[in-house]
Amino acid sequence: MSVLTRCVLALVAGVVCAAPVAGASPATDAVRLISVEPGPGRVVELVVHSAAMAKPVTVAVLPAADRSATAPVLYLLNGVDGGLGPAGDWRDGGNWLTRTDADTFFADKQVTIVMPIGGAGSYYADWRADDPVLGRQRWTTFLTRELPRVIDREFHGTGANAVAGVSMAGTAAFQLALAAPQLYKAVGSYSGCVSTSGPQGHAIVNTVVSGQNGDPVNMWGQPGDPLWAANDPFLHAERLRGLAIYVSSGTGLPGVLDTVDGPGLHGDSMKLVDQLIIGGALDAVTALCTQQLATRFGDLAIPATVELRPNGTHSWGYWREDLRHSWPLFAAALRVG
Repeated sequence: MSVLTRCVLALVAGVVCAAPVAGASPATDAVRLISVEPGPGRVVELVVHSAAMAKPVTVAVLPAADRSATAPVLYLLNGVDGGLGPAGDWRDGGNWLTRTDADTFFADKQVTIVMPIGGAGSYYADWRADDPVLGRQRWTTFLTRELPRVIDREFHGTGANAVAGVSMAGTAAFQLALAAPQLYKAVGSYSGCVSTSGPQGHAIVNTVVSGQNGDPVNMWGQPGDPLWAANDPFLHAERLRGLAIYVSSGTGLPGVLDTVDGPGLHGDSMKLVDQLIIGGALDAVTALCTQQLATRFGDLAIPATVELRPNGTHSWGYWREDLRHSWPLFAAALRVG
């Protein structure tokens, strides 16, 4: 009986399950499952200890349609705020499970959906130094070496994985694919700017990190430090050859979902204004990034699906559609029937 199964049985009895890895030492084990709780809908909420970051990390999981059978894994990464709400809870934040229909869309599919919570302003990277505000950021190690151990063991992973993200996490998805080239079969970026070096890359990264009160110097050093170029998927695009690749963006011009009754707006005209102005400006930038990346892939003769919409803003309604449009590509790479 797996740890997860034991925890589910405990939850049925009304007991929160503490679930360390068998024989693990809390002080030294690289990763351990601390607890399992039922979330809303089909969500199973895990708390996983990360030795790399020396802290527990919440992970929301949508199990595959047949929980008893093996299944590949799609990791979905959130944007700049890590998917958290004002009070630090993902349930009232902007993320894949609150702003899209991922729960119902994947309900009949034999794939495990994994959404890590947190990582605001981190680019899901391994930072060179602890940050006074954001703390220890070792997300690359957690996502590529620690978390897959737990997910594959508890949810019968096949070893086939894909990763996709929005905005900041669109960059991170490609960085993770470079960091762990054998881990992923497919990678997706929705409204992301993949390049991190050069004046444009520096400006975007600095804005994202400092917007969360972090210091980009603690991530990759001063501008010009080799770490900036080392973490630039645009420069290292050749190493992405062989992956199933999906990249998308709007142009910032108002689209069909940019109305007061659009997804997530609930008739709030002020939210619509913010989506049109801020979201429009952001996707105008990511449209340029997406076109540049498409040209890069073309120059290298690397197959990639690039969807540059004629309109649309930096918002969850469009990312919901992006996920649906990219799923057939991911499903083929993961061999989901």
